[in-house]
Amino acid sequence: MKQIVSIMLVTLLASCGTGNKAKDADKNSIRKKWELSVLDGEQITLTPAIYIDLTEDNRVSGFIGCNRLIGSYAIENENQLKFSQLGTTLMACPESEMALENQVLEVLEKANNFRVDSGKLVLNVGQTPLATFYEMRDNEIANKYWKLIELDGNAVQMAENQEREQYFTLRNDGSISGFAGCNHFNGQYKLTEENGISIDDNLAVTLMICPDVDVDESAFLQVFSLVDNYTINGDTLRLCVGTNTPLAIFEAVYF
Repeated sequence: MKQIVSIMLVTLLASCGTGNKAKDADKNSIRKKWELSVLDGEQITLTPAIYIDLTEDNRVSGFIGCNRLIGSYAIENENQLKFSQLGTTLMACPESEMALENQVLEVLEKANNFRVDSGKLVLNVGQTPLATFYEMRDNEIANKYWKLIELDGNAVQMAENQEREQYFTLRNDGSISGFAGCNHFNGQYKLTEENGISIDDNLAVTLMICPDVDVDESAFLQVFSLVDNYTINGDTLRLCVGTNTPLAIFEAVYF
């Protein structure tokens, strides 16, 4: 009988230990930097990216569309979550950016539980998803704003009436987005070993007509159809096909 009791005690203690480790694992799984991908059912492709950084000391910080965010969070019962003492800087921004920022703040204030699965964080209220984030991994070309500076061996100058420079951004959810000179575009990409990159041929491109803007969008977009590898040196990125001369050269821009 004593032997049976001893075995039961050992089993109970072991199971309790496993449970605590599981709870710690759940808590640690959220303590990372997360990029916003979906908000209230809508895809978010803002540049620079909206993100939150959840640290081990239960502090939250990040960028929410216009302003920087600071505050606290607490986790209870494995996946119950509460943000508190949220505050932001006081930058003045366009109305659309402020509206998006207010949505993000509202989600953080409403959220009361979370789920982490395969590098994805979902914030919920009850059983209703509010927002989806993807883990911001340390990748040398992702999560950066890449401005075009050279195309087919020729330096690129922005036209005087061009809305903004040609650029692209790779996000943690496997999406690529950017501006081709007149139209915006988005699609999917994959990174492989030895600096390989593949971009879905079916990029979605808006249908704006800009007859007065002197820019060759088709040549720029063709880069993404042809590229199969890249090289990077600091803030300079070259997109290449095979070992040939770079198709295009980009420079990282920080905001």
